[in-house]
Amino acid sequence: MPRKPDEADLTGTTPRRRPKPDVIEINGKKLKPSTLMMGHGFDPALSEGALKPPIFLTSTFVFENAAAGKRHFEGVTGKRPGGAEGLVYSRFNGPNQEIVEDRLGVWEDAEEALTFSSGMSAIATVLLTFVKPGDVIVHSAPLYAATETLIGRILGKFGVTWLDFPAAATKEEIEAVVEKAKRQGNVAMIYLESPANPTNVLVDVQAVSAVRDAMFDGEKPPIVIDNTFLGPLWLHPLEHGADIVVYSLTKYAGGHSDLVAGGALGSKAHMTMVRAMRNTIGTILDPHSAWMLLRSLETLELRMERAGQNAEKICTWLKDHPKVEKVVYLGFPETERQADIYNRHCTGAGSTFSLYLKGGEKEAFAFLDALKIAKLAVSLGGTETLASHPAAMTHLSVPDERKKALAIGDNMVRISIGVEDADDLIADFEQALAAI
Repeated sequence: MPRKPDEADLTGTTPRRRPKPDVIEINGKKLKPSTLMMGHGFDPALSEGALKPPIFLTSTFVFENAAAGKRHFEGVTGKRPGGAEGLVYSRFNGPNQEIVEDRLGVWEDAEEALTFSSGMSAIATVLLTFVKPGDVIVHSAPLYAATETLIGRILGKFGVTWLDFPAAATKEEIEAVVEKAKRQGNVAMIYLESPANPTNVLVDVQAVSAVRDAMFDGEKPPIVIDNTFLGPLWLHPLEHGADIVVYSLTKYAGGHSDLVAGGALGSKAHMTMVRAMRNTIGTILDPHSAWMLLRSLETLELRMERAGQNAEKICTWLKDHPKVEKVVYLGFPETERQADIYNRHCTGAGSTFSLYLKGGEKEAFAFLDALKIAKLAVSLGGTETLASHPAAMTHLSVPDERKKALAIGDNMVRISIGVEDADDLIADFEQALAAI
């Protein structure tokens, strides 16, 4: 089922059938993403009339003729601009992947989107695309521990260095770090994660963009942001100056804790470069997981809205509990600056937050072990509520002094609220707090 067939019949033989044009507006009204998720990018006529896309479990695709095969490979290898104009080989593209990529792009009005075998393979592929030995990466802190490991330890083996600024940094603080990085070497990328994992602190993407644009002439380092915690519903970073958005699609996009996937979105120019790297190292998503994502995207808005409503109700109850030190939730900004960033950037507070209990690891573990509805597991954005202990789990590899500086304490519990009944979850948290 080619979605991008050759524009011309190269040999005079009958060309493949063209898909019908996508309907993206009616009477001048642009259709909403929640509507487009039901059919965008797929023509049933090209798949025996199937209402939903079949799973295309094939490693390779048949060319119409030899000339078409040549043209496809000219695009795949970069010898001709524009990329492949059809289906070639499943390391490069496939029907399921292309349909889900089209639909992902809709949510953020991105020119192009790509899918990957995991969130970390998306991040790694983007980094490998733009960073070379000797370059400097500027990033916000903290980042997901595996991302910090990739930048600091893996890329560090190849002479890549990094400098960071706190997620809550002011424009002036960001400027100071970027200026220092410029003196250190070629700044290849500014990498952000907002809100920060697991501290839930927002980064001022607009300030970062303004600093980048003011401090670099000519070709500017791309601003890449991990939007897993709030995207694609509650934050659209491309609107605020980011160039590339990366995702663990395992989370809200997948949303059922039954697949692992990653994504990257941005301009066609940037995504063409990332696609070339993906083609080479083979980090594309498999067709079955892409098909599962298509199913999940149909209910993405419903699931995220329900989880967000639940989180607001639960955090309002938790913040005044006598055994709770504080709740770090975007709906309760701790500073005027965080409130300002939230109001400028976000349309919702999300459903993942950091809970600081009075005590330490002993109290945190007692709370986690007593939960009956919420599951003791890492990850977030699923239909079920999850709770974990970052200092002892996801961020265990982070040095103790850095964990202390980043407020990743032994009394911190990270909670991702699901779509269960909010009152039932409050009852669960109440009995678990009583076990401390």
